[in-house]
Amino acid sequence: MNASHAAMNAATNAAAKPATNAKASANANASVPSLDARSTERALPWPELVEALRTMLVRRHTGQTRSPERIAMPLPGGVLLAMPATDGEFACTKLATLHDGNPARGLPTLIGEAILIRAGTGELLARFDAAAITARRTAALSALAALALCGPRRERLLVFGSGVQARAHVDALRATLPLREVAIHSRTPAHARALAQEIDAADPPCVCIESAPSIADYDIVVTATPSREPLFDDAPHFDGFVAAIGAYRPEMCELPSALLQRAAIFADDIQAARGEAGDLLRAKVDWARVVALEHVVAGDAKAPERGPIVFKSVGQALWDLAACRLAWTRLQQEDAQ
Repeated sequence: MNASHAAMNAATNAAAKPATNAKASANANASVPSLDARSTERALPWPELVEALRTMLVRRHTGQTRSPERIAMPLPGGVLLAMPATDGEFACTKLATLHDGNPARGLPTLIGEAILIRAGTGELLARFDAAAITARRTAALSALAALALCGPRRERLLVFGSGVQARAHVDALRATLPLREVAIHSRTPAHARALAQEIDAADPPCVCIESAPSIADYDIVVTATPSREPLFDDAPHFDGFVAAIGAYRPEMCELPSALLQRAAIFADDIQAARGEAGDLLRAKVDWARVVALEHVVAGDAKAPERGPIVFKSVGQALWDLAACRLAWTRLQQEDAQ
């Protein structure tokens, strides 16, 4: 073989190698599970998801995790979020958009996907529907907070809101607490009636409250709305538990300042809450008295002996990671059967 032929063969081999690698990469990606919303939900049963979040909170408390501040880029009428996290074994990134006006267009408020990666190699393991991951892990975290912080009365639930998070919270709390009464209130009564009818077949039954309810009549209150003003007045005799998950921007507000000033306050992520929790910012709460939920779950802090108790959730990429880990583990178990 002369020099020109040798050079030609070397060039041909070099050109063929990337093509082979690209084909292998394409085959690998084709084998990666990609779950739609319904399949993602089925992979995240409530009791198991609550325990997965409990484990992740302890990992975070013991310094085993990393979750940089999420990237939020404004979009016309919404925001694009990028949320990475790792616990050393796995990594997760959720890329999602939030557009509050989407329901009027017949579209989900949140659209996107979450991907799970093996941290040590970078292998892509699975893709999950971001909206399902977000709804399930948020509601399950509220359930975990209720289990960790609530007093003995856990039977009467009031939910403000009629969207995806309202429905998820009813389902999660029904699955984890001994509820006997569930009520839904919305500033759009037709939406509340529709949601109550949709889930009324389950036990306990769900009712729609059209007039402004008093929180004093309930043990547990969930606020899951995009409101910019408090949803209710404080009731001095209310000493129950509130999971506030809707006001995730500084200009938003669901809770009255009077309630926050007398309540014991816990948060899923204090650093994020300082910049995003509109309820707490408007009430000018003393951040020194806001306790991270992980301290209670890890046993370094105790639940209050009496209420009212407020759990403020603004979201954290680690909660996505906990959900993705659980979903992928269940997929592996199904494949092994």
